Amino acid sequence: MARPKATELTERELELMHLFWDQGAMTAMDARDRLETSGRDLAYTTVATLLKILVDKGFLAQTGDQRPFLYEPLKTFDDVSQRLVTDMVQRVFQGSREAMLVRLLDGRKLTKKEREVLEQILEGGAK
Repeated sequence: MARPKATELTERELELMHLFWDQGAMTAMDARDRLETSGRDLAYTTVATLLKILVDKGFLAQTGDQRPFLYEPLKTFDDVSQRLVTDMVQRVFQGSREAMLVRLLDGRKLTKKEREVLEQILEGGAK
């Protein structure tokens, strides 16, 4: 029996999505060149395959009907990160945000900026 297609992002797919969230729409060659600039040397065919997978999973849209195709994000960073964190809380911490926070902060002193952000969240002034 064939394994069902994964709907979540792999590490490489997430790396590509960060490019699109940071840069906006681009071609496969643009994405490959930006990866190379950041120290990741992937073959063009690898990047093109990853982009096709991201289109199939609904994270990117392929626009235009002539090559080179332009790709643009369909899902925002906020949407994807919220889903990933919610999934982690459910799977790892059995739904306990408190347990996640304890693990996250365990044995580590908060920086001044982290304390300020946490205080804003607790006061209801930040997301």
